[in-house]
Amino acid sequence: MRIIVLFNLRADADPADYEAWARARDLPSVRALPSVDDFTIHRATGLLGQPGAKAPFDYVEVLDIADMDGFWTDVASSTSQAVAAEFRGWLAGEPVFITTDELGLA
Repeated sequence: MRIIVLFNLRADADPADYEAWARARDLPSVRALPSVDDFTIHRATGLLGQPGAKAPFDYVEVLDIADMDGFWTDVASSTSQAVAAEFRGWLAGEPVFITTDELGLA
């Protein structure tokens, strides 16, 4: 399963500070979870074919989950809960979590 997370930073949050925190804290802690195969964070840069248009979200996270039951166990740990609380501190509003299944169309 792949989880896509869409979110915006608080208006007073410095994107460089958030990205430094993400590199030092978020990426390593999520990638260390046994249930996670991969985790990446992407900065939105605009809208395709619309020069100068702002994307509706500042950032996109992509989590590749190997074991969804294990993921729920992993994110319930005190370490994961602490990182999640730090993450929420950066945000304007609630993040959008989208779960997906690959269609396997080739």
